[in-house]
Amino acid sequence: MTDGDNVFIALMCGALVCVAAILYDGWILRPKRDPGATGTAEPWPAKFAGYALIAIAAIMLWRLFRYEAVDFSLMLVIVCAAAGAIWALDALLFRKRRIAAASAAGTPPGEAREPVAVEYARSFFPVILLVLVIRSFLFEPFRIPSDSMMPTLFDGDFIFVSKYSYGLRLPVTNTLLLSTGAPQRGDVIVFHLPPNPKINYIKRLVGLPGDRVRVDANNQVYVNGKPVPQTPGPIYKGPKDDLWNYAGVGTAYEQLGAHRHRIMFANGPVRTGVWTVPPGHYFFMGDNRNNSKDSRWLYDPDAPGFVPAANLVGKAVIVWLNLDTRDGPLWGRIGHKIN
Repeated sequence: MTDGDNVFIALMCGALVCVAAILYDGWILRPKRDPGATGTAEPWPAKFAGYALIAIAAIMLWRLFRYEAVDFSLMLVIVCAAAGAIWALDALLFRKRRIAAASAAGTPPGEAREPVAVEYARSFFPVILLVLVIRSFLFEPFRIPSDSMMPTLFDGDFIFVSKYSYGLRLPVTNTLLLSTGAPQRGDVIVFHLPPNPKINYIKRLVGLPGDRVRVDANNQVYVNGKPVPQTPGPIYKGPKDDLWNYAGVGTAYEQLGAHRHRIMFANGPVRTGVWTVPPGHYFFMGDNRNNSKDSRWLYDPDAPGFVPAANLVGKAVIVWLNLDTRDGPLWGRIGHKIN
């Protein structure tokens, strides 16, 4: 378990304590001090718990936004389940008592106020459920965390990943419900890193199950003995082109299946070798060929090696924002289709 995991567990425990304090006040203490259920004032412990919960939620969202090793789907499922449970418990156990007590105190049933926690749960549950459904079965946002897919994708790009391109899967468990298509050579795909499924990687699919992939000293890729077509491209110009490993480096246009895309050759050693893709697995490479930990590193714990089909998350389709580059926001990348 990493330090990041420990921090997130601590935040979750703090959030649960705050929620419990708010619910205890709303369900147990409030009926005693406000039988008519019309008051809006909250005692300081409940207020403090509410403010603390907001602060914790903001910190958790920031960590989810910035760190790839946090399972956002799991967090959505937990929050959705908690909101639904609070709403259901109130409807089944506490609402009738609250209305009865309010009626006895002379308050019309329609004017009896819900506890704040119940009101928020009832309001947010449908929204969270909708976000969970969209993110699990339609489109999931993903932030590019490195240079490995340059010049196709840059560090700081925010992209949408199509979750239905290869099949509909349950959130968290990633269990396949319905197959909707097969990955194609050349697709840019987000997948769970096999050594650590909490981490998502994004690379280009080069080898299908059973393929024999070879990379020579000239960065020429061969699939099943046939060279993947490459034509020379211009010298790289773009973000970080003033760095040593990217200054004045060459690019090429590569044709993988139906995809014609640019690749680049950063200053550094070429990772050569021959690999045979096992059944049920895929072979991925970064478009930044000399600066990408990909399937060519079979035994590196930080590299994917051969990726099982069950680890595929979805197909990268479009860039929707970039705010995190050394050269400032790249507004022109908004709406850029990923090929």
